Amino acid sequence: MTGFSADWLALREPFDRSARAASAAAFDLPALALRLRRGDPVLGVLDLACGTGANLRALAPRLGGVQRWLLVDHDPLLLAALPGALAAWAEAEGFLFRREAEGLGIEGPGWRAEVQPLRIDLVQDLAALPLAQVGLVTASALLDLVSADWLDDLLARACHAGQALLFALTVDGRLDWTPRVTGDDRLARLFAAHQRRDKGFGAALGGAAVDLAADRLRALGCELKLAPSDWVIDGREGAQAQAMLAAMLAGIAAAVRAQDPGAAALATDWEARRLRLLARTRLRVGHRELLATLR
Repeated sequence: MTGFSADWLALREPFDRSARAASAAAFDLPALALRLRRGDPVLGVLDLACGTGANLRALAPRLGGVQRWLLVDHDPLLLAALPGALAAWAEAEGFLFRREAEGLGIEGPGWRAEVQPLRIDLVQDLAALPLAQVGLVTASALLDLVSADWLDDLLARACHAGQALLFALTVDGRLDWTPRVTGDDRLARLFAAHQRRDKGFGAALGGAAVDLAADRLRALGCELKLAPSDWVIDGREGAQAQAMLAAMLAGIAAAVRAQDPGAAALATDWEARRLRLLARTRLRVGHRELLATLR
């Protein structure tokens, strides 16, 4: 699986938070948590490709009550960074944070979470996921990286075990630049093609991931809710947005060069022209949220 650095995850998290806040009204997470507990005081949550815990930070306060999080990633560097990232978040928010023998504990107003990191290779060892221990399976920014076969396997396992599924921040292929410059459309097509290359799971779904997942889940008998959660990155808002835009430009240009070496000069020129426009550029990157529950 393609690796992601802790620096990149930290850079994108404020934009993830804003995007998810815009979609929050579509999902009544306290009601979902109550339903999934089925009388048990503790809600088990399995977070796939957890990185440094951004999905927990977004969801735990909204779910409420007592929670037990199993945070799964294959990357030992990200798992090593996880306690520090959660401790810093807890301190900034005024939450209680503690290290325990088998994991971590975090407590905020109206909720408490026990946290256990797990190193599991999602590509090779999907069968090792402790699905029986949880009521909710979740992931953020994962589905567009995986293959149709891998996704089918995960969905079948989770639905068979009776879990609800919440997939956040899956890209849907939309890139909307303001102002526009020559080359936007061609680079967008090449970037979309690169997103469908193998990221370790087989040919990636890219922008088709949400629609395919929705079709598969309906066939498995699930009820679905979908909501947009677009990144809006506006360089007029200052240094943080401009740093994110610069990272996006570098990533898109590098992907285009890898996808079509013949477009390398175009990608380099396009990146340079867009960098000169950074302070007045606005980019919308399409994402969607998907919640599936068994009928």
